[in-house]
Amino acid sequence: MSQSYILPPFHTAESFDKAIEDFRSILGAEHVEIVDSTKLDDQSYHDPPKTHDPFHIIDQDELVASIIIRPGSTEDVQEIVKAANRHRFPLWPVSIGRNFGYGGAAPRVRGSAVVDLGARMNKILELDNKQAFTLLEPGVTYKMLYEEIQRKGYNLWIDVPDLGGGSVLGNATERGVGYTPYGDHFMMHCGMEIVLPNGELIRTGMGSLPDKNQPTGSSNTWQLFPYGFGPYHDGLFTQSNYGIVTKIGMWLMPDPGGYQSYMITFSKDSDLYQAIEIIRPLRLANILQNVPSIRSATLDIAVAAPRSDFSSTGKPLTEEELDAAIKKVDTGIERWNFYGALYGPEPVRKVMWEAIKGAFGTIEGAKFYLPSDLPEKPGSVFHIRDGTLRGVPSTTELNWTNWMPNGGTLFFSPISPVTGEDAVRQYDIAKRRFTEFGFDYIGTFTVGMRELHHIIIAVYDRKNPEEKRRAFEMYKLLVQDCADAGYGEYRTHLALMDQIAGTYNWNGNSIMQLNQTIKDALDPNGIMAPGKSGVWPKQYRDLKK
Repeated sequence: MSQSYILPPFHTAESFDKAIEDFRSILGAEHVEIVDSTKLDDQSYHDPPKTHDPFHIIDQDELVASIIIRPGSTEDVQEIVKAANRHRFPLWPVSIGRNFGYGGAAPRVRGSAVVDLGARMNKILELDNKQAFTLLEPGVTYKMLYEEIQRKGYNLWIDVPDLGGGSVLGNATERGVGYTPYGDHFMMHCGMEIVLPNGELIRTGMGSLPDKNQPTGSSNTWQLFPYGFGPYHDGLFTQSNYGIVTKIGMWLMPDPGGYQSYMITFSKDSDLYQAIEIIRPLRLANILQNVPSIRSATLDIAVAAPRSDFSSTGKPLTEEELDAAIKKVDTGIERWNFYGALYGPEPVRKVMWEAIKGAFGTIEGAKFYLPSDLPEKPGSVFHIRDGTLRGVPSTTELNWTNWMPNGGTLFFSPISPVTGEDAVRQYDIAKRRFTEFGFDYIGTFTVGMRELHHIIIAVYDRKNPEEKRRAFEMYKLLVQDCADAGYGEYRTHLALMDQIAGTYNWNGNSIMQLNQTIKDALDPNGIMAPGKSGVWPKQYRDLKK
């Protein structure tokens, strides 16, 4: 009978069996599952597979695990890591596995062991209403945290990304973003607990100061002051393969004492330039208090209905079809749709709102809405965002994956300055490639403190090999297009990690040399997430020579 699991690099069936035996002796057989690569099920966002990428952009079984390991504690993780060193077995730690659009729970190296941290390590360890922080494990989702705060009646808000089913810890360590004033998730973290590649345990910041009188065994300022004393290490463990984060502290937003969401619509594609030019000074002055976004009509249409409702040509929507689709969904949207929120007592909100209306009112045809101005109906993005902008988790926006049959998605996320010139340039680059390869441009510009995230989304039929090939080829070209224009991605799918890491090559690729030096020092056996963010252990680099 043929072997149904995937062997990791450098392994035989015999060495694989010995590793499995060791892992099972640590956790019990029920927590170490061998993956049958011939029976991969894409499942759903609500029950994501831990075996492979459910939105596979290349062959379904190309990025697939050999086993799934489910530790129940930090101590379990330490023992697993030590065993992986004994057997030179590659590990791929994940929190929940809902990193859809970027690879899900799939490992970068085929045959790696997916360490499913969220399956059993899902406790909220501290939730402090007075000082507005939480300490939690990888399996705690935004929804779980929100519900616990509501259960306790605390006056705290969380910050959520578009979909609220993901891991709070996982999103922060991937440097994800949300939409309230606390939208930069890594900026709002404070203190980590990390298992290093040799199995040793560290705590960062004030966590390294012991205090036997505290339940955590660390200083009572672990979640209050991020830096501690000496070198600051936390950033090394984001988007990296230098360790496994088993606990993280997150600052939470106290209830601001008032809230009002709003939508501003712009009727012409060409309005993008002026809108971004208006956004920049308002954001720098903190008149735009949160992380606002300006979204393409196609993104909001896709939340409301599938593409087949608007066109049967199989080609990108024409200008006329797009305008007809905007009218058909009838949710108040136009070509570009800006979503923001006001926070604080009513007098403060009123002053801010007048300033915002005055600035955007200089754009001909701009329209201003509050939620009460539009009827709530299925697919109304504005009413969904009304919850998102005050930290209420939702999964409704996942509907845009239904834009195509068997919808899969791939995200592309270049960063630029907050200028109209850069936004239009990026939009033109993406729109040209999407048209060339036969896809509808779907995108959103999300505004940080001083940078513009351009989240570009391809939705494709994952059961159509030719369509997947086109989408992947298009994205590889977009990586180079943007790099040539000076735009780098801040986050990416597994299959593009090497290419994107290669674009960050200033001064003879000196940053990658530093990354590899750290990797080789911390992980000489190369067991921790090889290939993550384009950083490969020496053994794998030698293999490529």
